[in-house]
Amino acid sequence: MFQDVHVMIFIGFGFLMTFLRRYGYSAVGFNFLLGALIIQWALLCQGFYQLNENNKMKLGIGSLFKADIAAATVLISMGAVLGRTSYMQLLIMGIAEIAVFSANAFLGSDVFQVADAGGSIFVHAFGAYFGLAVSYALELKQKKAEPEHSLEEARYTSDIFAMIGTIFLWLFWPSFNAVELTGDGQQRAVINTYLSLASCCVTTFAVSLLLNEDHKFDMVHIQNSTLAGGVAVGTSANLMLQPFGAVLIGTVAGLLSVAGYVKLTPWLSANLRIRDTCGVHNLHGTPGVLAGLIGAFMAGIASESIYCKTLYEIYPARASPNETATPEYDFLRPGLGRSAGEQAGYQILALVVTVAIAIASGLITGGNPYMQSSAVTDFYLGFILVKERCLLNVLKLRTVPPGNFYDDAISWVLPEHTIPVKKESITTCHFDNPSFEPTIINGTNADVPS
Repeated sequence: MFQDVHVMIFIGFGFLMTFLRRYGYSAVGFNFLLGALIIQWALLCQGFYQLNENNKMKLGIGSLFKADIAAATVLISMGAVLGRTSYMQLLIMGIAEIAVFSANAFLGSDVFQVADAGGSIFVHAFGAYFGLAVSYALELKQKKAEPEHSLEEARYTSDIFAMIGTIFLWLFWPSFNAVELTGDGQQRAVINTYLSLASCCVTTFAVSLLLNEDHKFDMVHIQNSTLAGGVAVGTSANLMLQPFGAVLIGTVAGLLSVAGYVKLTPWLSANLRIRDTCGVHNLHGTPGVLAGLIGAFMAGIASESIYCKTLYEIYPARASPNETATPEYDFLRPGLGRSAGEQAGYQILALVVTVAIAIASGLITGGNPYMQSSAVTDFYLGFILVKERCLLNVLKLRTVPPGNFYDDAISWVLPEHTIPVKKESITTCHFDNPSFEPTIINGTNADVPS
């Protein structure tokens, strides 16, 4: 399953963002660069919270797939600002985000002791709202709202390439939700995700057809909303949802996601100046919140009569303070003695805190949006207090001019920019051997067929 997740990060996410007609190099290339850097940084940030008694970080396969999952958080945020940031801005954004992400994940899993099997709260919701907050902060730095850019659109071939990313993500999403689980929980996660994705796919096609003015399928919906079921089922993927429950979750996720692309995204852009290039709010944000709410509901009805002793493997805090391991259940540990209702409350608390931290840290990372100084034209990172004072060192990085949004030319050598090779004249020798002398008869090259 580790390799499945690895493929999702570097092929799935990378190609999913190639839909922009002149931003394919940057979508795949920056995804490759950012992912490679972040998995290294995530190993350190996550390992910091798992130091052993000798202050050593334990490194294993588990560490690697957790680093890949952490990288997914940054790539989700990248989707919100795709085409409007430089590669250096993305790298610094990713470094800052992983530091906050690791702290928030530790807070939720170790302090609040909540269950989030597929990372829908700590990965998808966090990444989406962090990216939207950064996008909002960057947009407010513009003196006026930028009109729709001519390059912010797809073409036939770019949409086909984006569908490659969609198919890879759709196929491997069960592994993403199940990779951190074992035993029966892992099997339930694969089955639930499989069914949720299938129902979400069918629902997306149907709703896209209904909501389109011409009653045709919209490729934007098919590329993104078909994946929303994998996000929505993530938090409760290892629970006994029953097949009808998984199908229902996928159906609701597909409906909400397509409706978000049709109604919510244009409204956010027009009224709140929150630009969302890839629509991460509809693929990761809303489904992530839905997953958190479903997870809280399932925690509230979970009981030992349903899960036996494995209940305390899923929710360690619900175990009795006097609980001890047995030969049959060697995973048992003393818990906090929470009730089902208390555990559900903590699930809601983790969701609210995660979204709040994501938005706050995203605004700080993108720059203080309330700073009205005309000199503020660069991308700021740091904790800004007032116009003249900074709590920490503020980094200034060159921004992408609005005229170069969604254009590979600002960062890449493109084929049309290379010096064209001079074509051979019909009167010159076409052989590679420079010593060859053409035969000239009456001023015509006799070696060239007429």
